[in-house]
Amino acid sequence: MRTLSKGLSLTFLGIVALLAAPTASEGQQSNAVPRLCFLTLEPGTLQTRSARFDAFFQTLRELGYVDGQSIIIDYLSAADQSERFSELVAECLRRKADIIVPSTTPAALAAKKATSTVPIVMIELGDPVGTGLVNSLAQPGGNITGMSSMVPELATKRLELLKDAVPTVSRVLVLTYLVSPIAPLQVKAMSKAAPTLGVALQVNDIRSADDLSGAFDGAVNEGADGLIVTAESIFVTYRARVSELAAQHRLPAMYPFAIQVREGGGLMAYDVIAPDLHRRAAAYVDRILKGAKPSDLPVQQPAKFELVVNLKAADALGLTISPNFLDRADEVIE
Repeated sequence: MRTLSKGLSLTFLGIVALLAAPTASEGQQSNAVPRLCFLTLEPGTLQTRSARFDAFFQTLRELGYVDGQSIIIDYLSAADQSERFSELVAECLRRKADIIVPSTTPAALAAKKATSTVPIVMIELGDPVGTGLVNSLAQPGGNITGMSSMVPELATKRLELLKDAVPTVSRVLVLTYLVSPIAPLQVKAMSKAAPTLGVALQVNDIRSADDLSGAFDGAVNEGADGLIVTAESIFVTYRARVSELAAQHRLPAMYPFAIQVREGGGLMAYDVIAPDLHRRAAAYVDRILKGAKPSDLPVQQPAKFELVVNLKAADALGLTISPNFLDRADEVIE
């Protein structure tokens, strides 16, 4: 906010000059109160946001950043339409954001394309090197840094865990969202591992909730006996419907996000401990707002993972999970 010295006032020409100034700027602004632009695919507002982002915003508060007081937070949702991120990034720049925090890869790519100077902190993205967001994890370069959730490697791990939990699985339906740059990387990683595990993959590209029912029907008709969901935010939004269809078609499923089991009713999930990454992302925001350069902050990877198993879902499928597998689980829902 512009502060005028006591006794001074803006002239008419000054007002005209201010109104004529550009409303969007690529460069970082020197706002008295910093402005953070948070970009997400999931519907909602700052007040009604997904609980999975709580650790990020709570850590900001603990670091002294209170919305409307010591920081301004613009929470912009693409409402499950990733093609909207370009316009949302333009809105961030119009509002003269000091820092942009994307929670999904398409948002980060849109931000990178729009600005090379406003700092960008990835809250938890799948493969920032593979998708071209950064040069390397150790030396990201440019104006982008943040957290990586190692998505391609974890996709293979999830396929292995599904086979361990249900050894009879031989044909796996893969629900993916190929619009996202991280989806093909996961499919490629699993396709490479599948022959060794003795499974065949049926890859189905989902563009909207309307595609889900047909994907399940078609896969089951072709002999699918298991399900893997790739790690795109759109499947968090669809979590209840996917779990419902998996139960209806009696497909044991492995999910990428623990929330798909805890809240969606799914069978199993192998996930990074997202709150840990989100807290570290908030710490990066703090360091950058205090003067650190994104290029000097290496992209961090997860240090903690969790395997969550839902025995209620297993019982509904008539599936027995071995005690040895349950011993590996970090959380068992009974």
